[in-house]
Amino acid sequence: MSTIDDVHALAAAMPHVTTVEGPKGNTVYQVGGKSFVFFRTPQPDARDPDTGEKYPDVIMFWVESEEDKDALVHDTSTPFFTTPRFDGHLSVLLRAAHLDRLSREELTEIVQDAWLARASHRRRERWLNG
Repeated sequence: MSTIDDVHALAAAMPHVTTVEGPKGNTVYQVGGKSFVFFRTPQPDARDPDTGEKYPDVIMFWVESEEDKDALVHDTSTPFFTTPRFDGHLSVLLRAAHLDRLSREELTEIVQDAWLARASHRRRERWLNG
């Protein structure tokens, strides 16, 4: 079972990572100036279907390809989702409230894959061969 602290720890542990604060105080993890894990602020595209309230806890993870995105989003055993706003965007969304549906190993793989999707070729190769 994973927690929000796990997301922060795993993202921060990747090589060459910088942490920046978004315009509304949200945390963004970057490699080479490119975001790979992004804690979103409440947005109109992600709402509770019953109450209409904006989700306050959405985390965005970059993915390598549309195929990777589709596999995560369409696998009903995972808590990942997307919205029409992210059509064509190589990322998946996850509510922090649903992190408990992921094992630590699954979350580790998601964070590492997000980093790999955004790191330079040289950094990817160095990390994969390290």
